[in-house]
Amino acid sequence: MTSSDSNPADSLSEEHQAVRALTQLLQQEQKQLIAGDIEAIAALTEPKAKAAVRMAELASGRHKALAKAGFEEGESGMKAWLATPAASASAHKSWQELIALAEVGKELNRINGTLINKQMVRNQNVLNILQHGNVQSNAVYGPDGQTANKSVKRHIVAG
Repeated sequence: MTSSDSNPADSLSEEHQAVRALTQLLQQEQKQLIAGDIEAIAALTEPKAKAAVRMAELASGRHKALAKAGFEEGESGMKAWLATPAASASAHKSWQELIALAEVGKELNRINGTLINKQMVRNQNVLNILQHGNVQSNAVYGPDGQTANKSVKRHIVAG
């Protein structure tokens, strides 16, 4: 259990550190995705999972402290607690900083997901060419105005 059993703001500093750690890992992942270094990306999987678990543990401790203080667990409960005299100005600032850090991490994760999806599409197109001789998702308009797959055809000449 974390020290947040007494005050919902007690773990905010640790939560900042956890979010920063995950954000740094997401930045490294993004660089490796751009470079196409699959081994380096795979090496980041475990540290990212550990950082996410740590963030969840800290948030859970904060949620329990909120519940103990009579507030809803989660962001709405934290906002309500921050509106009470028990919350200091530094707690307000720390919470806002945590939300901002989390947004940065969320955006990095979204971008990385997009990069991963693009790479998966490229890989699938290469597999389609190798297996079927065409790119099935590369539709172009034909002379009749309908979409037609652009394909690489192989003709056998017997003679």
